[in-house]
Amino acid sequence: MVDAAGEIVERHLAPGCNPNIVGPAQARAVLIDALAQIHRPEIAAIHLYMSGSPDVWSEIATSLTDFGLVTTHDDSLPVLELATRGQPGLVLHGGTGSFVAARAPDDSIHYAGGLGWRFGDAGSGFDLGQRAIARALIELQGWAPATRLGPLVHHHAGIPDADVKAITRYFYQAEQPNRVIAALAPAILHLASEGDVTARKLVLDSAKPLLELAKQVATKLFPATPLDRLATGLSGPILTHPEVINALTPHSPLPLVPVTDAPIVGVQRLLQRT
Repeated sequence: MVDAAGEIVERHLAPGCNPNIVGPAQARAVLIDALAQIHRPEIAAIHLYMSGSPDVWSEIATSLTDFGLVTTHDDSLPVLELATRGQPGLVLHGGTGSFVAARAPDDSIHYAGGLGWRFGDAGSGFDLGQRAIARALIELQGWAPATRLGPLVHHHAGIPDADVKAITRYFYQAEQPNRVIAALAPAILHLASEGDVTARKLVLDSAKPLLELAKQVATKLFPATPLDRLATGLSGPILTHPEVINALTPHSPLPLVPVTDAPIVGVQRLLQRT
């Protein structure tokens, strides 16, 4: 919660509430509970920067009658603001999921990717974890040279030995498989930073398609601007990792600049401009 001057006066961390994953009813319940934790009589407006279906969040916002003016926005806007400071440009974001967001010369906002873990989300924690598991299972079956990925994956699954069927069953039956698989990403990035060749290749193979998508977006939206002069940010714990930056930079015509501020800073800047 921020005051009229844009200063943070209170924080509350709630569970995930993407309606595409938990359903609209649970999403609304999580949001209502979170708002109740910080509700004060002086609250004049609620600005929701949310992932998932915009129509669902718009309906939920309409039903919130005790919190002043309630507006909904895409969760990509704060990091886009941090990457471009309200100017034309784009941002590549990689966390549990991934997306590319852009502000065109006419100030219109565009969104690419972000299709969810079932359909890829290149450059995300899930995509990186999925690639590592697939490679590790082939290694554990004996069809590829053994690397450090095999032990990493079966320890992550809590399986004491290299039982491929048990490891596979663990990931398939996880209550939230996208989060369980994405949780592998930090360990894979650590292996890559230690010089593990297989882990480094996985990092590049995962992130490069998102870079290619960003290049397509940039070429279409900014035909008159040389790509090396276009403001381009990297956001999120995956894409701002030094190993990912080092992997992408030689392949990028875009000037990739890590976003170091937290998303709430982007929200503060957006509020200052409205």
